[in-house]
Amino acid sequence: MFRTLAVAAIATLTLAACDQSQQQPTKPIKVRSAEQNQLHELDALNLAIALKRAIYDAGYTCKRITDAGFVGEWKNLDMWMAHCEYDRGAPVNWAVFAGPDGGAQVRDCKDVPGSGLPDCEIKKRPKGSFGNGKES
Repeated sequence: MFRTLAVAAIATLTLAACDQSQQQPTKPIKVRSAEQNQLHELDALNLAIALKRAIYDAGYTCKRITDAGFVGEWKNLDMWMAHCEYDRGAPVNWAVFAGPDGGAQVRDCKDVPGSGLPDCEIKKRPKGSFGNGKES
């Protein structure tokens, strides 16, 4: 009987100690890649080249980027937008998400509303021209 009481007392104390442990506020860990940082340093022409490559690597096409820029951060990804024009067909705005692993994910901006992702609105444009005579 004494042994049963001792086990019950130890179990109660253990549970009580768990309830009294203080939770430390957690600070999210931010992981970034050199590629994410380098995109912010590019001029308009080189940013267009980098975003166009990401678009093609994702299996899409982009004839000519006439506007592009940084949209913002979403979780651990940097979101960029590229406005692509084609010889035939309507222009397409692409959302390009650059990740800390050096990879990129690409989405058509028309699919972004209602998805929980930030809107495809450029907040910061690079310096220089996209080769279409428009200077940022």
